[in-house]
Amino acid sequence: MLLDICNIAILAGDEILHFYNKDIEVTHKDDSSPLTKADLASNKIIIDLLNSLDSDIPILSEESLVDWNSRKNWNKYWLVDPLDGTKEFIKNNGEFTVNIALIENNNPILGVIFVPAKSTLYFAQKEYGSFSLHTSVKLNSLDEAKKITVTKQSNIVRVIGSRSHSNNTFTNWINEKFPNAEIVQSGSSLKFCLIAKGEVDIYPRFGPTSEWDIAAGHIILNEAGGKVLTLDNKEIIYNEKESVLNPEFIASNNTI
Repeated sequence: MLLDICNIAILAGDEILHFYNKDIEVTHKDDSSPLTKADLASNKIIIDLLNSLDSDIPILSEESLVDWNSRKNWNKYWLVDPLDGTKEFIKNNGEFTVNIALIENNNPILGVIFVPAKSTLYFAQKEYGSFSLHTSVKLNSLDEAKKITVTKQSNIVRVIGSRSHSNNTFTNWINEKFPNAEIVQSGSSLKFCLIAKGEVDIYPRFGPTSEWDIAAGHIILNEAGGKVLTLDNKEIIYNEKESVLNPEFIASNNTI
């Protein structure tokens, strides 16, 4: 199944690139977040292919919402963000991703993140590890993938933050906890991947995110040896409430 999900993410990413670096119409959803034809095209591919793979597993996607009464008793489901980082996509900076996670018993057990503009795939499965692979074409196997693990490469703490959603709470927290930190910015779930492969150390998030924004990155980071916890050191639980908004959290390499 993991290979199938990787290929679905790659196909969706390829579809997104058909719209990339072009003059594309942008509309806005009720929460003021941007929406493009690329979001919808990617979503259709993912939904169709996941249903073809196993129609018994329901799907919750940012662009295909399901009401609480229908999903509150789900034990196993797909959680999808067909284009995470739409603002970065619109800016043409390459920092956008396709996120697909499989949730079971309120926790991610499989996660795939594809970065179309960088032709980079990240994936993880519970108790299997985290891996990355440079590719832009459909795969016949995952044998060429390289295992990734968190590492501390410098005495300087490297903090990563959102490129489009930074705020004063983020800045004040860093100044208090790590006054000499190096700060880098990135869009989308790519931030989790950069911690998982050892390029940065910690990602504190004090602004709003939704469950589909973080689920795939959550298991990729966990399986690489990192952690994602709420501010009071609790695990993030998926689909336990009507709102899909996450609590504020800190994702880290588990060494600081």
